[in-house]
Amino acid sequence: MKKIFILIILFVMFNSTSFGQQDAQYTQYMYNTISVNPGYAGSRDVFSMTGLYRTQWVGLEGAPKTMTFSGHTPLRNNKLGLGVSLVRDQIWIQDETYLDIDFSYTINTSDTGQLAFGIKAGAHLLNIDFRKTNPENPTDDDFDLSNNVDNKFSPNVGFGIYYHTDRFYLGYSAPTLLRTKYYDNDVNSVSYLAKDRVNHYLIAGYVFDLSADLKLKPAVLLKAVQGAPLQADLSGNLLLNDKLTLGLAYRWDAALSGLISFQISEGLMIGYAYDWETTELNNYNSGSHEIILRYELRSSRGGIISPRFF
Repeated sequence: MKKIFILIILFVMFNSTSFGQQDAQYTQYMYNTISVNPGYAGSRDVFSMTGLYRTQWVGLEGAPKTMTFSGHTPLRNNKLGLGVSLVRDQIWIQDETYLDIDFSYTINTSDTGQLAFGIKAGAHLLNIDFRKTNPENPTDDDFDLSNNVDNKFSPNVGFGIYYHTDRFYLGYSAPTLLRTKYYDNDVNSVSYLAKDRVNHYLIAGYVFDLSADLKLKPAVLLKAVQGAPLQADLSGNLLLNDKLTLGLAYRWDAALSGLISFQISEGLMIGYAYDWETTELNNYNSGSHEIILRYELRSSRGGIISPRFF
């Protein structure tokens, strides 16, 4: 019975998260755009660093945990942008690390509009430890541990297009174009199912002035990948005095979220999000937590060049 139970879990996990592989998800995607669109690199006109930690489905053993660190900056004449991202994504027996370098080139389309083209080059390390299927007896012979994966390396490339003004942004990206199969061709092994898929992202947002001290910032992110349902994230945030942000978000057929962030100083922002599951998973966990910290260095020309609300 134990073998059957573990095989069922493996089948569900690999079919939902590997055969139709999706990248890590974020509730505060509007502050973490560099992770999905290389065209965003350098768009904030200053050197910008972001750290994010997400723990999903708290209380459910083996649930996803994601840690992200990124930095990006404009280069010569603000036409070129450079970014670096490091992501570690853990789910049950699977541990993945991504290291990406982003380059962007920006052209001015109007007095306020800019269109950036970005490319992403990255390295991916995959670890899978079948001993975690039975933590009480890690030497159990129920599985052939020779199927374990240790630091399996694979390269990847991606691209993105990002248009923005000081009030509006729209972007499309496919950050992982190479379809890598991580295992041998033994169809009798569950490991055969682990295979990357191309993730497509469409992201957009706008800033409305409701009054002199109050702004409304709606945003949307659509994510599509073969083998998984279309994911739609919708959010609306209220910005008070350009300091405090309060918002709600909805992940279609998945979760309802509350968001709060505070601009501590001109260069430092902290944000937090909590997700309530709207599916049957709500019966087995106490929600998801996400915290983000962004720090930016002042420009040598005297601060951030123009307002940046995203």
